[in-house]
Amino acid sequence: MRGASRAALAAAKDRLAAALTGATAVQASRAGDELFAVVELLDREPGLRRSLSDPSRDVAARTALAENLLAGRVSAEALAQVTGLVGERWSAAGDLADAAEELAVIAIAIAAEKQGQLDETEDELFRFGRIVQASPGLRSALSNQFAPAAGRRRIVTDLLTGKVTDSALRLITQVASHPRGRSLDGSLDAYANLAAALRERLVAEVRLAVPITDAQRSRLAAALAAAYGHDVHLNIVLDPEVLGGMSVRIGDQLINGSVASRLAELRRGLAA
Repeated sequence: MRGASRAALAAAKDRLAAALTGATAVQASRAGDELFAVVELLDREPGLRRSLSDPSRDVAARTALAENLLAGRVSAEALAQVTGLVGERWSAAGDLADAAEELAVIAIAIAAEKQGQLDETEDELFRFGRIVQASPGLRSALSNQFAPAAGRRRIVTDLLTGKVTDSALRLITQVASHPRGRSLDGSLDAYANLAAALRERLVAEVRLAVPITDAQRSRLAAALAAAYGHDVHLNIVLDPEVLGGMSVRIGDQLINGSVASRLAELRRGLAA
């Protein structure tokens, strides 16, 4: 997002955090589900999306439109977040729906935090994304936009019910049923990053040839936190192609200390 939208989103996140401070996990989850329903409505109705984000319309008129549409259909918590969103100034109409989606993810992540399951939820989002990457059949089934959304939801429910946290199940189901033009694993990574941001920490994908101990994991997380000035959540990927050492990706930055990378550099040097 740019300019006005970035500022509007920051204000919306502050409002959401304040509103859910005293809420229960159930209330936070419900707010997240209802905000996801609003996202689907905005994506389905571009005229409505434009009307609710049109800066030439009076704020009171935009707010009244949202209230008329949603009052009695969503909880007071979700309605307050939507009216707050439409009262902001957005650089583009699509940014309104994108912001509502981020708030939905954060609300469900807050529910996970209230249940003491935020770390587990982040890990489950990451692991399921990697399972999808490695399973062409599953990826095809969950990415087939010609298949009914209900069918894709049922696949996720059958696979994961009782095996992941409630929050992870909600987020994975949402991505599968309403991907918004993105890849499923890409959306899951984005959702995991939003969850990590609740604690102002970064997410590092660490690729290793062999598993590491809990003590080694703690030392690596501490070293990265010291280097970046933020707590770092590690997502460990076992990758035999690494050969030795490790590669670490944080955002767009790759720290590659693997044997494979050094061999590739040597081969490039010999070929020069």
